[in-house]
Amino acid sequence: MSAVPKSIPKLRVITYIDGFNLYFGLRENDWRKYLWLDLATFSQRLLKGNQTLVHTKYFTSRISGSKPKEERQSAWLDAVATLPDVTTYFGRFQNDHKRCQKCNHSAFLPQEKKTDVNIATQLMCDAYSGAFDVALVISGDADLVPPIAAVKALFLNKRVIVAFPPKRFSAELALTAHATIAIYESRFRQCQMAKNVTLKSGAVVTRPEKWS
Repeated sequence: MSAVPKSIPKLRVITYIDGFNLYFGLRENDWRKYLWLDLATFSQRLLKGNQTLVHTKYFTSRISGSKPKEERQSAWLDAVATLPDVTTYFGRFQNDHKRCQKCNHSAFLPQEKKTDVNIATQLMCDAYSGAFDVALVISGDADLVPPIAAVKALFLNKRVIVAFPPKRFSAELALTAHATIAIYESRFRQCQMAKNVTLKSGAVVTRPEKWS
């Protein structure tokens, strides 16, 4: 009687999504209609057959100063909070002093802070705790090169893959990661949440008209 072959365990994957990098990439590509994105399904669709998704980590900051934008983001974040195995990590906006080199005019402009640090921190903590076999980083931000290089150097049995959002690419990131993934329009089209999402409280949030 022949022996039954042992099944090979699937590689555990955690996705790390740079929220504003993805958001502005979609906007610049005129793909605003795909902003109502199901992050869990989106992450799952990027995996290979020998991989299993264990968690999705989403990194962003709450915006302020425009009520319509705040309302759209709040609806989105409330909808995302209903998705299985998705955790959101928040940075913040800080007013940085900027001076125009041409006219010498100066102003305080809001700059997003802590997202790359939060991603780097989670990536390293998860690597040290053995939470993943493969880290899938969805970003085109070259500031993530150092933590990705560190994971590669310290954990030879782990892989870091970078998936570039639309209109976002970093040659340095591509050279540092073990491999890269191009995300085609069909992936975004296939991974939209329902127009109306029921929250745990029973309230319903609706996809913003501007994102239709």
